[in-house]
Amino acid sequence: PSVLDSFALLSGQLNTLNKVLKHEKTPLLRNQVIIPLVLSPDRDEEIMRQTEGRVPVFSHEVVPDHLRTKPDPEVEEQEKQLITDAARISPDVAQKQIQSLNKMCSNLLEKISKEERESESGGLRQNKQTFNPADTNALVAAVAFGKGLSNRRPPGSGGSVQSGQPGTGAIIAGASGMQQVQMSGAPAQQQPMLAGVQMAQAGQPGK
Repeated sequence: PSVLDSFALLSGQLNTLNKVLKHEKTPLLRNQVIIPLVLSPDRDEEIMRQTEGRVPVFSHEVVPDHLRTKPDPEVEEQEKQLITDAARISPDVAQKQIQSLNKMCSNLLEKISKEERESESGGLRQNKQTFNPADTNALVAAVAFGKGLSNRRPPGSGGSVQSGQPGTGAIIAGASGMQQVQMSGAPAQQQPMLAGVQMAQAGQPGK
């Protein structure tokens, strides 16, 4: 019963408040002046939440700026001066000035867009690759680890390398291996034959 009595009391008070607010003699709340009652230099989390982080404190420094309804006196004087100057200009002169201003703005926009296009094209040219990464990796692997090289002796070469010249054999093996790396655009079957012909013509013994 106590809860029901309190609810009935609150409901009656809310109905009375609504009647007062809806009365034709009651002024609109949006036309009323807000007067700050509490000013504090400390950080207020509630004000931060309501203003989405724009106003951290509600102090005597920010209140005149946030609660003012008119601009500064200096701004008002400048605005009046501009209105007076605008009233002195005839419509034809104003139209010519508008056209010239629009022309200047369009030219400026064209220059800005042209600079953006040139910078984008320059960036694309700089980022464009001038080599094939797969070919580079295959060449490095062939030179460093001998990957993809053939160990067969070229046809037409006789004998083995003398044991007294190990450096010569290594150089010849490396040269034959470099010649037998598959080149882009040439058939894989022709590479050993070409290498063998070149070695036979040079007269150098194989590995």
